[in-house]
Amino acid sequence: MAYDAIILGGGAAGLFCAFQAGLRGKRLLVVEHANKVGKKILMSGGGRCNFTNLGTTPAQFLSANPHFCKSALARFSPQDFLELVEKHRIGWHEKELGQLFCNESSKLIVRMLLDECAAVGVQIETECAIHAVDALTPGYAVHTARGSFRAPQLVVATGGLSIPSLGATGFGFTLAKQFGHTVLPTRAGLVPLTLSGKPLEQWSDLSGVALPVQARCGEAAFQNQLLVTHRGLSGPAVLQISNYWQPGEPLTLDLFPQGDAVAWLTEQQKARPASEVRTVLGDVLPKRFAQRFAELHAPPKLMRQLMHAEVKALASALHAWPVLPNGTEGYRTAEVTLGGVDTRELSSSTMESKRAPGLYFIGEVMDVTGWLGGYNFQWAWASGHACAEAL
Repeated sequence: MAYDAIILGGGAAGLFCAFQAGLRGKRLLVVEHANKVGKKILMSGGGRCNFTNLGTTPAQFLSANPHFCKSALARFSPQDFLELVEKHRIGWHEKELGQLFCNESSKLIVRMLLDECAAVGVQIETECAIHAVDALTPGYAVHTARGSFRAPQLVVATGGLSIPSLGATGFGFTLAKQFGHTVLPTRAGLVPLTLSGKPLEQWSDLSGVALPVQARCGEAAFQNQLLVTHRGLSGPAVLQISNYWQPGEPLTLDLFPQGDAVAWLTEQQKARPASEVRTVLGDVLPKRFAQRFAELHAPPKLMRQLMHAEVKALASALHAWPVLPNGTEGYRTAEVTLGGVDTRELSSSTMESKRAPGLYFIGEVMDVTGWLGGYNFQWAWASGHACAEAL
């Protein structure tokens, strides 16, 4: 069969691009090395797939080329994807901060994409290992375990290195380099941070304790939940800030993001003079966390015994608890891969390579990484749509 394009990768970006191009009359082949498509979709959002975010703007994306994502995001919006979800009668709800989830299962999103692909005749080959890719004049040959396929256009939608247990590999980066592209350094993103030494000893036994914080690193700050783990820190606030954290840098966590800790502690001195500091802290922090925090940062006194300087010092510790991670959990649990194919070598309107005609890159393989909360899926849809329009 003659194909107009071959798409490498059956994830969110690849499947979406395939059926969008199919709607335009193109003949598409999707090649996926794993035993089924959409594995990352299936596990996302706790199995309910946080499929987009209503508040998506270019400001929620990290890239060495920050303007690159603007064109694609402007031409395919969260509302556009939501219309497709509603067309397939998939129930959804907004959880928080514009995040949209399936009411039932992420399987419905994969089924929607597969149904759309089937309706326009997209051919999908799973468990199809790719041995090599060659440039032809014109076009590309993809040599696989099922033979060789040829097409004038090739779309790389192979994702990043995140969660290798789901089949993630660096194949897309290797392919990009083969065709003369720069691949910017990659690292795990949206990932739990690890502690070591004394900090780990002090906090690991509180694994499972969660509390609202504001996490700060440099100019970046996110207010959401912190989760203490047996290896360090996680939760949405930490996953968000991990995209901005570099090894050796300290983080600060505001454990009292709701107001002025000095004013609150002063009020508590008047209202509860005979209470222990740790008891009072237990009103605004989980009790086990409050007890440990008081042991480390507060004098063993009653509230009325605190000097003003001690109140200020305790408030300062609450507002800027310093944490020095020793690393991250790595790609094993990372939701995304930071870095990737340098977008300065791609067209922002079509996703086509400026170095190899007919070669396109979409989704996570590129150096475009969104915040936690549905933004990376929206980039998959938007970049896939932009590419499909150009094929």
